[in-house]
Amino acid sequence: MTRLIVLGLLSEKPMSGYDIQQSISDRDAERWGGVLVGSIYHALKKLEKEQKIEVAGVEQTGHRQKTVYQITDQGRNYLQSLVIDSLRTTSVSYPTTLYSGLSLLDKIPREAAIKALKAQKELIDQEYEAIIEKNRGNEESEEEISEISQLTIDNMFAIVEQQRHYIECLLKVLAGE
Repeated sequence: MTRLIVLGLLSEKPMSGYDIQQSISDRDAERWGGVLVGSIYHALKKLEKEQKIEVAGVEQTGHRQKTVYQITDQGRNYLQSLVIDSLRTTSVSYPTTLYSGLSLLDKIPREAAIKALKAQKELIDQEYEAIIEKNRGNEESEEEISEISQLTIDNMFAIVEQQRHYIECLLKVLAGE
C-alpha cells in the first residue's frame, strides 16, 4: 500500500519525502492505509529506480536539503493499475490471532483469558477514540470530506464497534453471564 499512497500523493503535486510523511500523517493513512511512515524513503528510492517517479528538484531549508519528487507518465500508469488492483482485491480480514487463541481457551485459566480479553478491549477502545478524534478534526476542518471518505470513516467505526461488541460478548460468556 505504501507505493500506492506515495504515487497517489505525488499525482496531486511534487513533494519531498518529509512532505509525503506529513500528508500521510495528516490524512491518518497509517491507520486506514496500513502505511508505515518509516517505509516512505525506501519506497521513494525503489520508485525512482523503477522510473515511476523522478527528482523534480532539490530545495534548501535551513541547513538541510530536501529532494522533491514528481510522478512520471510510467508512474501514472502504474498508479492506475495499483488502484484497480486494490479495488479488486478482497480486504476482508478476520481476527485470526484472536480466533486461534479462542480455539485453545481450555489451555489457560479462565481468569487469564478474561484479563487478556479486557486488555484487548482497552486497545480497541483506544483505537475507537483515536478514530473519533481524527473524525472530529475532519469535521472542524475547512476542507470538505468526500462522500467516499465519509463512507470509509463510517466503515472503520463499524469494524471497530463490531470487534468491541464481540469482545464484550466473549467476556460475558467467560464470566458466566
